[in-house]
Amino acid sequence: MTAVELIESWIANLEAERARLVETGQDAPVVASQGRFVRTTGGLHLYEFLVPNEVRLPLDIPVSLIPVDDTDTTEGIVLRQKGQSILIQLVDHLGSDVPSVTLVPDQAGLVGMAAARLKDILAKPDVYHLGPTERLAALLQMPTGEVETFSVNSSVFTTLWSDDRALRRQKLGSLVMDLVRANKRILLLSPNHEDSDELIGMVGRTMKAGGLNPRTWVTRYELPMVLQAAGLELQELGFEAQMQQFYAKSQGDKASLKQKYDRFRELAPFLAQKEAKQRDLDEVRLLEWRLVTQFRELQVKLAGVDTTLKEFETLPLFQRLAMQTVGKNVDSLKQYRALYQGHMDSLNSEIDVAKGRIQQLVPEAAVPRGQRAEFEELKEQMAKLGGTKQVRELLAAEENPNRQAFVQNRRLVAATPMRVATDPLFSRVRFDVLMVDEAPQMAVPSLLAAAGLVRERIIVSGNPREVAAAGRWTMPQSSTRAGSEAAPLPLA
Repeated sequence: MTAVELIESWIANLEAERARLVETGQDAPVVASQGRFVRTTGGLHLYEFLVPNEVRLPLDIPVSLIPVDDTDTTEGIVLRQKGQSILIQLVDHLGSDVPSVTLVPDQAGLVGMAAARLKDILAKPDVYHLGPTERLAALLQMPTGEVETFSVNSSVFTTLWSDDRALRRQKLGSLVMDLVRANKRILLLSPNHEDSDELIGMVGRTMKAGGLNPRTWVTRYELPMVLQAAGLELQELGFEAQMQQFYAKSQGDKASLKQKYDRFRELAPFLAQKEAKQRDLDEVRLLEWRLVTQFRELQVKLAGVDTTLKEFETLPLFQRLAMQTVGKNVDSLKQYRALYQGHMDSLNSEIDVAKGRIQQLVPEAAVPRGQRAEFEELKEQMAKLGGTKQVRELLAAEENPNRQAFVQNRRLVAATPMRVATDPLFSRVRFDVLMVDEAPQMAVPSLLAAAGLVRERIIVSGNPREVAAAGRWTMPQSSTRAGSEAAPLPLA
């Protein structure tokens, strides 16, 4: 079968499984006790509960939690079950100790979401990529004996078969380094969250040895089961922790921008008023300069008249006659002197008014030291951000965490196959390479759903002898599905 035909077959099986789960009432409520708060990361909270011995909840199944006091219901995801102990990731905090809750699993919804994702892949061939998926589909349909001997290493499809897990993961770590340096976006799948923690620890240690900072390149989707692996703090590599840190910094930057914008708005009218006062001061000073210039010219003329009057009797006759010819005699010079003196008195009073106005405007036009430079710097920053209108829009925008944009900025995203197949976030992001660790332990629908997100290459790793033992790659018969209620369809 081609990849499309294989996907269609699994869609039919998943829909039949979902109908069976609904008809048989498999999603019955479960009473869980002795709830214990483990830790909080970002907006998610990890709790441990105890369930009855006969209860087995699939990995990554969504559950609704109803507290014993019938308060608001909260949603969660089962990350692990060991015996009676289960770890659940919740979106609401329930306190340190929770005596009892009722769990309502939604396995039918989980199967339905997986089927919907496969349908979406077939309905949008221009959005999803089935080139590398064809190679994977061929591997998934091989007889068990052929799988054990099948080995390929090409630019589109690669198998890393070995019964030595440490050797396989070492090879995966080396490939991750090469792909990250080649600027490739990688989706790294592990069959469960414990394996994902171990693999991320090994990959992070390899990256550190190669001079790369794992916190910059790697994100671990969902909460880690342990705090440390291979000497690395897994909390720092967790998607929620990284996003919380990113948006905390974003909020801090936004608060800083708001402070700068408020200061800019405070200084802008203040300095505009100071500039207006400075223009008034410059005009008054120019007027004073003109008045003083006229006053000095009149002083020179008055001094000349006084000198002439003092020396008039001693002037030569010819010079006096020449002066009288133009109307300058003792009487007229005295008139000139009175005229000049009156004009000077008028100018002097105007100069006094101008000086008083200058004394008033000087403090009004003065700008405190450093404020003009501060304003110019703020003005330049506002211009770089697109102007005050753009800044107002940035400040008014709601701070909704964009999970898609954040996950797209990471070179390596580690997750479990069921989360990739059912989480709506992964339907909107694309990767260059899919790396599958312990592939024989993963179900075909989840592998196909993850392969559709990949553009260039698929790398499959695991022990081929486990294919038959795990039975995850076997296509269930429709007659068997219709008559069996005991064997659930493998998804994780």
